[in-house]
Amino acid sequence: MTLLLTRSDLEAVLDPATCLDALRRGFTAAQDGTAARRVIAKLPGQGTATALLPGVVAEIPAYTVKVNAKFPGSRPALRGVVCLHDLGTGELLAQLDSATVTAWRTGLAAALGTHALARPDADTVAVIGAGAQAELVMRGLSELREVRGLTVCDLDAARAAGFAERHGARLGVRAAVAADPRAAVRDAGIVVMATWARRPLLHAADVARGTHLTSLGADEPGKAELGADLLEGARVVVDDVPLAVEMGVLAGAGLDVKHAAGTLRDLLCGEVPGRVRRAEVTVYAPVGLPWQDLALSWTAYRAARAAGAGVEFDFLA
Repeated sequence: MTLLLTRSDLEAVLDPATCLDALRRGFTAAQDGTAARRVIAKLPGQGTATALLPGVVAEIPAYTVKVNAKFPGSRPALRGVVCLHDLGTGELLAQLDSATVTAWRTGLAAALGTHALARPDADTVAVIGAGAQAELVMRGLSELREVRGLTVCDLDAARAAGFAERHGARLGVRAAVAADPRAAVRDAGIVVMATWARRPLLHAADVARGTHLTSLGADEPGKAELGADLLEGARVVVDDVPLAVEMGVLAGAGLDVKHAAGTLRDLLCGEVPGRVRRAEVTVYAPVGLPWQDLALSWTAYRAARAAGAGVEFDFLA
């Protein structure tokens, strides 16, 4: 029997702390199954389809295959499924809503990278792009460090205001809305960007010394959130160096492999240092890796089985 897990099912059984632990274990796993492999096809109109081929993590007896459709003008902008299969038999254990899985794994993995690179005393956050991924970054980051101030900027002013009110109340902190990205980051120690931008929103002159920026938008060719001048002067950490050069933050800025200080896995395993100097600008800019879908989906599947959540379905009936 296959377990069908909707967005509401997943949000009912998942919690940030458990998922952060699962993702941290995946980043530090000593195995070769974390390699990123993806196929991106342009669809007619405004959409793109992304197929992520099997994700594998040591000690998880399953694998995932994800198919996403991206339509920036729609809500939700991501639609698709994650298929969770038994690693030994290929049995389809579950189908999960892709938009929810993607938001959780991307946002929480980004929270790990943000916490690892930001100054220990950085407690003011600017969010640029108040969507689902930024929601999960904020939920994950508040599990890892204290947040004392929040400023939000989004093209949709009402969405920015709602994000600020919601997270300000949850954290018990002052939360404000800024009219543009440069104003949003003026007093921030941490900047979280999750937009569809195709031109840089911030340049070197826009951020103060010692700022950390997490950029989630540059995850396919043609997208860019940070200017080349900012990236050239920053310590840049990615999740996969070849992918960052091919389609991620380095590609968008016309930079090459020498501009990457390493990967988040390198950092979490102690193989490269994170922030070297207090005053340097740091950047974490992932493209997203298939094994992260598995880490999140397996966590959700086990939690759903334990809670009796979801609907069972027999495709072979």
